[in-house]
Amino acid sequence: MFPESIETQRLLLRKPLSKDADSIFQAYAQDREVTRYLEWRPHASVGTTRAFIANCQSQWASAKAFPYVITKKDNGELLGMIEIRPNGHRANFGFVLARPYWGRGLMPEAASALVSIALAQPSIFRVAATCDVENSASARVLEKAGLSREGLLRRNIIHPNISPEPRDSLLYAITR
Repeated sequence: MFPESIETQRLLLRKPLSKDADSIFQAYAQDREVTRYLEWRPHASVGTTRAFIANCQSQWASAKAFPYVITKKDNGELLGMIEIRPNGHRANFGFVLARPYWGRGLMPEAASALVSIALAQPSIFRVAATCDVENSASARVLEKAGLSREGLLRRNIIHPNISPEPRDSLLYAITR
């Protein structure tokens, strides 16, 4: 359904490999600022990251989700991840990017490519993503990737790095 790798002008998105665990841990998984608006806590050890990679590989094998590591095309440096999760005629996605690469247009580039591939699938008619109401950087990424804001989802997602209670989210989507 989804290719094992996707190339953009500056990036290569590819299936995660076991050997990526150290790079993921160092680049962003243990960074409290990067994980602030995510649904998981920062990784305390590279062992947690290794278990995460094993889960990513399981997701690929079952075709339930398609997580990609985002790397620089020119040197292979790992920058972050993006994952698409098809569900019938819909798909949703999420992403994370290491702090040194924020504000460079890399995530809109990765998201645009993944959304295009998703909407090219004959069975997918809608691609959506949510972000915390306070996460203006992710909202901009979604807008730059061509998604439109559809609404506000009250008390929608728990971001454990902010609060144990569900927080409001913005809903963005694109259709064909």
